Amino acid sequence: MKNTALTQIHEKLGAKMVPFAGYNMPVQYEGVNAEHLTVRNGVGVFDVSHMGEFFLKGKNALALIQKVTSNDASVLFDGKVQYSCLPNYDGGIVDDLLVYKISDTEYMLVVNASNIDKDWNWISKHNDLGVEMTNASSTTSLLAIQGPLAAKALQSLTDVDLASMDYYTFKIGTFAGLKNVTISATGYTGSGGFEIYFKNEEAIHVWESVFKAGAKYGIKPIGLAARDTLRLEMGFCLYGNDINDTTSPIEAGLSWITKFNKDFINAEALKIQKEKGTAIKLVGFKMIDKGIPRHEYEIADAKGNPIGHVTSGTMSPSLKVGVGMGYVSSNYAKLGSLIYIVVRDKPLKAEVVKFPFYKG
Repeated sequence: MKNTALTQIHEKLGAKMVPFAGYNMPVQYEGVNAEHLTVRNGVGVFDVSHMGEFFLKGKNALALIQKVTSNDASVLFDGKVQYSCLPNYDGGIVDDLLVYKISDTEYMLVVNASNIDKDWNWISKHNDLGVEMTNASSTTSLLAIQGPLAAKALQSLTDVDLASMDYYTFKIGTFAGLKNVTISATGYTGSGGFEIYFKNEEAIHVWESVFKAGAKYGIKPIGLAARDTLRLEMGFCLYGNDINDTTSPIEAGLSWITKFNKDFINAEALKIQKEKGTAIKLVGFKMIDKGIPRHEYEIADAKGNPIGHVTSGTMSPSLKVGVGMGYVSSNYAKLGSLIYIVVRDKPLKAEVVKFPFYKG
């Protein structure tokens, strides 16, 4: 089991630690609901140092990214971030990721912790363009500082004007007295905030500085369980649950990151799917009957016939109602469709609704 540079701090704070993607990670501190609401209403800090960071350098860096990712990275400008995915040859997804444009000849890719080796091998295999690749995952720490008070809580630590940063942009600047820190206006919660990338040896200093600066704003540490409920309220996909090696970006509602104005891996097959439609679609649903949907629960029609399965589900801490995501037969994917979530052999009524569940 790997540790992050902050594991001992989490243990000292009394976090409940669990194995996640090969790492010893804090799942919760004071409780999922309380931590969830801290991020929705104030500011909270996630240690997400288990995520992977790859640097691609050279005159062909963009060409390689264009080949292996589904989105069009040619539209990026220096300091812009893009959500994308790595399609495989079978119609599925190797991983979803963020692409950071540092310059015309340098990019950073941020990938999921459980897929670091898989993604590295996949991109390396397709690198016949002489692009210099560096895997900085094991030497990089990452804090996600999320919530409506994040900019105020962090502003005293940096000369970057945080409040003026646009969503999905980043700056490399001074943070907590350290130079060359990447400050990104991104996150996985839907409540705004920043992700801060720095070296492992700087982690304890950054953590302590963030909590000192944010004390008057009620800043708190947040575990991975609340990260999951926060992203689910937004309808954000989680790799391994809602998307995987067998789900296509078109089925998953990710057509918006699948651009056919360029050639990329499996583009032809995905274009046909987009034009002709798919047999199944990922939908969001809200429970009408009382019950909590969970991963892998069956979804049925009014007659009890199976029509799909739940990929993610929870009792929404913000809305106080069961919400979830799942794949259903396309004829049940229309907004307002009634579906049934089978909870302990009992079909409970739910309605297909539009993402996000939580609208702030």
